[in-house]
Amino acid sequence: MKEESSNNNPATRLTTVLFIIYGVALVWILLLKLGVQFSYMGTRSTNLIPFNEPVIFTSENILNVLIFVPLGIYVGVLFTRWIFGKKLFFLFLLSLLVEGLQYLFRIGAFDVTDLMTNTLGGLIGLLLFSGLERAFHNGIKAQKFINLLAVPATALLILLLVLLKMNLLPVRYQ
Repeated sequence: MKEESSNNNPATRLTTVLFIIYGVALVWILLLKLGVQFSYMGTRSTNLIPFNEPVIFTSENILNVLIFVPLGIYVGVLFTRWIFGKKLFFLFLLSLLVEGLQYLFRIGAFDVTDLMTNTLGGLIGLLLFSGLERAFHNGIKAQKFINLLAVPATALLILLLVLLKMNLLPVRYQ
């Protein structure tokens, strides 16, 4: 049973706010590169051969999948009127936009592997939300469960990004 989420629904408003925060974090990470100038910036490169590296499961590929899983979940929650194929195509287009902007602004390569792994992450998120909808037998209950998990996860994401930017973590990205 699929229930429509209304913009007047408090759960949907919270989901929308969490989605916007996630979107801003995604842009800051993928397009603004956390405000850091990396050595590869300033050049344009493309990779049109998927998985051309010897090891398919690199940490970059795994991270690309993981960072797009929440996007798939949010698309599943917020775009209830769209059919599954339209949601998946939207995720593909967003990934294509990210890859294209990285190339256009010389902040990364246009990489077909990234396009595929980003879209795969979104697909996994869509499937996770679909599974939760079935488990709860109700889209609104599934959405509330997602919000229950997303609020602390979003707070943790913001905290980690701030600590990373302030160089207060043992991980260095520069």
